[in-house]
Amino acid sequence: MPFRCQKPIIKIVKKEDLKVLVIGSGGREHALVWKLSKSKLISQLYAAPGNPGMKDCAKLLPISTKDISMLADFAQKEPIDLTVVGPEQPLVDGIVGEFERRNLAIIGPSKRAAQLEGSKAFAKEFMRRNNIPTASFQIFTSPKEALSFIKESSYPLVIKADGLAAGKGVYVVDRPEEAQVAINRFLLEGKLGEAGKRVVIEEFLPGEEVSIIALSDGHNIKTLIPAIDHKRLRDGDRGPNTGGMGACAPAFSILRERQLPQIEEEILERTIWGMQREGIPYKGILYAGLMLTEQGPKVLEFNCRLGDPEAQAILPLLKNDLMELFLALLDGELDLIDLQWEEKYAVCVVLASEGYPETPQTGQEISGLSALEKESIIAFFGGVSEKEGKYYTAGGRVVGLTAIASDLDKALNRAYAAVEKVNFEGKQFRRDLGYRLTSKPTSRVGRLSK
Repeated sequence: MPFRCQKPIIKIVKKEDLKVLVIGSGGREHALVWKLSKSKLISQLYAAPGNPGMKDCAKLLPISTKDISMLADFAQKEPIDLTVVGPEQPLVDGIVGEFERRNLAIIGPSKRAAQLEGSKAFAKEFMRRNNIPTASFQIFTSPKEALSFIKESSYPLVIKADGLAAGKGVYVVDRPEEAQVAINRFLLEGKLGEAGKRVVIEEFLPGEEVSIIALSDGHNIKTLIPAIDHKRLRDGDRGPNTGGMGACAPAFSILRERQLPQIEEEILERTIWGMQREGIPYKGILYAGLMLTEQGPKVLEFNCRLGDPEAQAILPLLKNDLMELFLALLDGELDLIDLQWEEKYAVCVVLASEGYPETPQTGQEISGLSALEKESIIAFFGGVSEKEGKYYTAGGRVVGLTAIASDLDKALNRAYAAVEKVNFEGKQFRRDLGYRLTSKPTSRVGRLSK
């Protein structure tokens, strides 16, 4: 039965001419800025630190996402009516608590609630306590105990670093020798520092993977359209895990009848209610990475923010004013919102630097971006810098190219036509996005462009 929690202390009284700050600099934050810039309620939009792709939508601020005090100082001085946090690290570091102590409105879960993403061990134990379906697991801090466990285990296994690892903390292993390498990397060699001092070893779940993202005001949820992400670097889901090489939305076709209501009831609502019962109200955006197994949907991971690149495929299809949704979330009134969606498909293809995800090369000039405007392709910048009017690679995932069309195959074809126009040395991308949603040929472009 739904519960009602205490109304928020911080509310936005005025509903127009609002000043909004978006924190972050990646493709997800570019998508947030792009969508919020269309709101009739916002008079001034800022991004900290932002990236060159956002400059036409927002004023960029040279403030690091790590400098919580300086971000709060700016929000207080301006003053900012609402701050939206894009990446996970500031949330895990407690930015929401700092803003709320200063009576500043902010979208995101508290530091304690953000443990759902910040600690995989916390999330798994929380799911066990609240009967939320997930893979069976064991948690280890001792290399000796972990190595002993993998010798007696059935394979494949999934080995995860407990903390945030920017997409580099998960290994899917098929043999004890591979498991030993992962455990040594985390627990003995300390490759991930604090994030790898504790590991979660869990059973491998076969099935179809889907991303389900919901807004939560602490007692109501609003579920966004489902999407699929492509985590592995190479076609056919091969190669190392990444932050995400592309996304398609909506992904209703891989959900069985009545499966979405099941997910909402057994996973999303149980999570929000469980957090409330444990004294950790969850307000913000909840991302559930799910595996659709023969036994039903099970949670692979929770994130405490929008997915990247899922946001770049989902937000362009949202018909609602995103600011109105955030105001309803802040005021505890999400139940009054009726989500509206374009009856179309969106595909976002991520172009990554050579060497990504381990050692991405930077400083390569990017060409062809100007050709996208007449094609109605949305370029969501990630790791990009600008100098004298030219753009250069400045990170692993450089840019996401999003195409929208009336059906999935048209969206895929339009996105991959755009991929051929944008080039930089060493460009990497997946050629088979959406292969789980369509029976058409999976490879849509020729050889890797250089």
